[in-house]
Amino acid sequence: MNIGSNLKQLLPAQPCLLCGAASPSGSWCPACDAALPRLAAAHCQVCALPTWDGATCGRCLRHPPHFARTVAPYAYAFPLDQLVQAFKYGTRLQLAHSLAAKLAECVQVLPDCIAPMPLHPLRLRERGFNQSLLLARHLGNSLNIPLLPDACQRVRNTAPQSTLPWKERGKNMRNAFACSPAVAGKHVAVVDDVMTTGASLNELALALRHAGALEVSTWVIARTLPRER
Repeated sequence: MNIGSNLKQLLPAQPCLLCGAASPSGSWCPACDAALPRLAAAHCQVCALPTWDGATCGRCLRHPPHFARTVAPYAYAFPLDQLVQAFKYGTRLQLAHSLAAKLAECVQVLPDCIAPMPLHPLRLRERGFNQSLLLARHLGNSLNIPLLPDACQRVRNTAPQSTLPWKERGKNMRNAFACSPAVAGKHVAVVDDVMTTGASLNELALALRHAGALEVSTWVIARTLPRER
């Protein structure tokens, strides 16, 4: 007898966070799940931007980032962006489980450990939680991978990346992180909610490599795609 399955059938369906319809499993209903913007199968394995044949994109060939690969189930577009914003800013913390589960389904190369994108202590005090740590905990539990919650620290209270022009974001993140020797000799997967330019994740990957990490992967819920011109 599957007790967990029987209990789930007895519990009342929760309203979908996107449309309000009954959602028998998860934070959003099957219809909204089908409407979420999945990342195209043909994308650069390093930075997750679309490519014609899934080959490494020209930018990553010319300027290789400090991480080896990016895993992302979704493109950052409507209505997935509504879920991410509700989780990150609207304290819909129950979304951590459902979003992490979708990300876990896409992981093919297992790392030695997981580390969340850190918040500066002042930002953490203001927000009250680190959304990347919540995602990382669920991923560590579901994939049976050790979580290093304090291996990475944000040592500079940088301006929010979303407030800056794309060209300024790399400069904003320089020397923003420090990592402990606990990552030495390990393949580390860094967990964050969204990759836009990749500047934050690239700078953290550099700090991890300086601390002795052998390899860095980036795991995000969604990848922001360039706007069509």
